[in-house]
Amino acid sequence: MLFGLDGVEVGLIIVFLSLFAGILSGFPVAFAIGGSAVISFAIIAMLDANGLLIHQALDTSSEAFHALTAQGIRPGDISIFRYPELPRISEPVFPQGWEVALDRNVSFIVNRMNERVLAGQSIETLLAVAMFVLMGITLERSKIADDLLTTMSRVFGPLPGGLAVSVVLVGAFLAASTGIVGATVVTMGLLSLPTMLRAGYSPELATGVIAASGTLGQIIPPSIVIVLLGTLAGDLYATAQETRAASVGCSDALTYLGEPAVVSVGTLFQAALLPGILLAVLYASYAFGYALLNPAKAPAVDVGAANGEPITRNEGLTWFLGVPVLLVALVIGAGQVGLVGSQNVTVGSFSDAGQNATLRTNVSPDCAAAMIELHGQDAWDDAVAQQTAIDASGGVTESRALSDEERAEIQVQRIADAAPIGPGVAIAVLILALMLVLARGVLPSASPVPLLIGGGGLGLALLLDAAFISPVTTPGATTLILAVPFLIALWGCRHAAARLGQNDLIRVVFPPLVLIVAVLGSILGGITNPTPAAALGAGGAIMLAAYRKLSEEGRSPRIVLWGTFAVAIMLLVGTNFDMRIGQEDARAEDVIAYLVAFAAFLFAMFSILYACWVLLAGKVLTPVVRETAKVTSMVFTILIGSQLLNLVVISFGGEHYIQQFLKSFDSEFTVFLIVMLVLFILGFVLDFLEIIYIVIPIVGPVIYGGTFDPKWVTIMIAVNLQTSFLTPPFGFALFYLRGVAPPQVTTGHIYRGIVPFVGIQVVGLALLWFFPGVVTIVPNLLGN
Repeated sequence: MLFGLDGVEVGLIIVFLSLFAGILSGFPVAFAIGGSAVISFAIIAMLDANGLLIHQALDTSSEAFHALTAQGIRPGDISIFRYPELPRISEPVFPQGWEVALDRNVSFIVNRMNERVLAGQSIETLLAVAMFVLMGITLERSKIADDLLTTMSRVFGPLPGGLAVSVVLVGAFLAASTGIVGATVVTMGLLSLPTMLRAGYSPELATGVIAASGTLGQIIPPSIVIVLLGTLAGDLYATAQETRAASVGCSDALTYLGEPAVVSVGTLFQAALLPGILLAVLYASYAFGYALLNPAKAPAVDVGAANGEPITRNEGLTWFLGVPVLLVALVIGAGQVGLVGSQNVTVGSFSDAGQNATLRTNVSPDCAAAMIELHGQDAWDDAVAQQTAIDASGGVTESRALSDEERAEIQVQRIADAAPIGPGVAIAVLILALMLVLARGVLPSASPVPLLIGGGGLGLALLLDAAFISPVTTPGATTLILAVPFLIALWGCRHAAARLGQNDLIRVVFPPLVLIVAVLGSILGGITNPTPAAALGAGGAIMLAAYRKLSEEGRSPRIVLWGTFAVAIMLLVGTNFDMRIGQEDARAEDVIAYLVAFAAFLFAMFSILYACWVLLAGKVLTPVVRETAKVTSMVFTILIGSQLLNLVVISFGGEHYIQQFLKSFDSEFTVFLIVMLVLFILGFVLDFLEIIYIVIPIVGPVIYGGTFDPKWVTIMIAVNLQTSFLTPPFGFALFYLRGVAPPQVTTGHIYRGIVPFVGIQVVGLALLWFFPGVVTIVPNLLGN
C-alpha cells in the first residue's frame, strides 16, 4: 500500500490532483479535463504495474461474509465502511491488468459519445442548450438590458434602495431570458455599477446585489444548469430506482413506487420557478431593508418619470390593479360556474378502460413488505381493497369498440354538457381586454372612445360565441362568426398599442416579457418540450433584436412586426383547423386554412431571414453566432472530456468505492448533506459544467436512489452550486464582476458586499430543505 492508503483512495487522489492541476495550468478547461483523464490513468496504470497500488477488498468467500448474508443482509449493503472487521484480500486496482481496463475505457467512451453526444435520447435536450445560448446572447448584444435597467430605475429609483431593487429585477429578468451567469454578471456590472456608485450607493451593496442577481441565471428557467442537470437526473433516477426496486424483491420501479420513475427537464423547470422567485424576493427585500437602515448608503434617486402623462393614485390603482384583477376574477369565476370550459366533444372508437388499483398488490411477500414500508399500511390496505373489489366485479373493465349508436349517444350528452364559451375565446378576450384597460391607465386624459369600441367588439364576440357557436360548429364557421367582432376589437387594440408605446415601462418590458412567457409557458404548460421552445425563443430574440436595430436606425420595422403577426396566425390556424389535408374527406375550409397557415409560415421565415440580414448588416449577428458557437462547443467538449474522466474513475473502482462510503450511513439526510457540502467546496474551483458531468454521475446513483423527490434533489443541487458561485474567496461570479468593476471598487468591497447574499442563499437552502413543497407545488399543480 502506498503511504498506508488503499489503492483506490490513492487513485482518486491522483485523478482529482490531475484535474485541479489541469484546470490551474491555464489550458482551456474543456481540454484540461480530457488531458487530466489521460495523465491520471497513465500514472495509476504505472503504479499498479509496479505493484504499488493494492486494494483491500472484502473476502466474499469468508465465513463472516456468509454469516451476514444468512441474516438477510444484501451483499450490496456489505462494505468495508459498514463492516470494517470483515476479512479482506489484497488485489491490484486493475485486477485484469491496465491493458484490459484501457481497452474497456476506449470501448465505453465510444458508446457514451454515441449515446450522449452524437445520437441517443439526450441529444435532443442538449440541442436546447445551443438555442438558449443563442437566445440569451442575442438579447444581451442587442442592448435590451440597457433599456430594462434604465426603465426599472425610473420606476423604483425614487424608493430607498430603489436602484438595488431595480438591479435584482433586471437580473431576474435577464436570468429568465439568458440563463448564462457570466454574461448576466458582466452585463449588469458594466451597466449598473457606475450608475449606483454615482448615485451614492456603497460599493459593498452595489457589488453584492449585482453579483447575487447575476447568479439567478443558474436557477430561474430556462437555466442551462437545469437543462444539463435534467439530462443526467432522468437517467440516474430511473436507473437508481430500478436497482432499488430489484434490491427489495420487486419486479420494477413502477410496481414499487406506484408511479413511473421519470423526471424531465420540463418538470425541473416547473420545480425551479418558485425557488428562483423566492431568492429574487429575498435579495430585493434585503436591499430595501438595508436602505431603510442605512439611507445614506442607498439613497433614493429620481431619474425621471417612466410615463409622459402624470397619473393620480386612484387612476393607477383603478386601471393597473383593480380592473385587471376584476377581469381575471370574472374569467376564473365563469370557469367555476360552467360558463367557460372545454368544448371538446370528440368520442373515440373505444370505451374507456376500467381503473386499476392505486398500487399493484399481486407481488412477492418481500416486495409487499417493502411497499408497505414505503407507502404505509393504510395505502397498501386501500390498494388491496380496491383490487378485491375489482376482482369481485370480474376484473378490470377492458376497452371495447363502441357502436355508432353508442358514440352518437355519448356525443349528444357531451354537447349538452359543454360550456357555452370555449377557453380559447375566453383567454383571447381576456388578453385583449387587459391591453385596452392598461392603455386607458397609461393615458387617462385621452379619448376613451376607441377603447370602448374595442371593448364592445370583445363583448359582441362573447355574445356571438355563446349564442351561435356550439361544440360541433366547424372552425370555418366559427371564424366567420367571430371575424367582425374581433376585427372591431383589434381596431381598438391598435389605438391601445399606440398609447401603451408611450409608456417606457410597458414599451421596454413587454416585448421580451412576451418572449419569455411564450418560451416558459410552452414548457411549463406541457405544450412542448424544451428544444422546440428554445428554438422559438432563439427566433423571437433575433426578431426582437432586429426590431430594436431598425428602430435605432430610423428604418421601418414593419416586416418584423408582420412576421410576428404571421407566426401568431400560423399558430392559431394550426391549433383550430385540421392540417391533414391529404385525407380523402378533407374539408374545403381545412384546405383553405392550410394554405393560409403555409403562406404565414413562408412570410414568417422571410421575416426571420430579413431580421438575420438586418443584424448581419448591423454587425450584431456575427459576434452573436461566434459567441454561441464558442459556448456551445465548450459545453460539448467538456461533456466529452468529463465522460473520459468518469470512465477512468470507474475503471479502477473509484465510483463503487465512493458509493459504498455514502451507503454506509444510515440516514439519507446525512448522505445528502455530505454530498451538498462536497459540491459546495468543489464549486470554489470547478465550474458547474465540470461538477455536473464529473461529480453528479458518481454520487447520483446514491442520492437519486433513495426516497427523496428527484425534483427536490436536483433543485437543491442547483441552488447549492449557485451559492458556491458567490462565496468568497473563489466564487466565479466575484471574478466576473472584478473584471469589469472600476478601479475604485476593490476586491475587499466585493467580498464584503457578497457576504450577506451568501447568507441569504443559505437561508434559501434552509427554506427548501425544511419546506420541500416550495419545489414540488408547481409540478404537482401543472402536472408533468
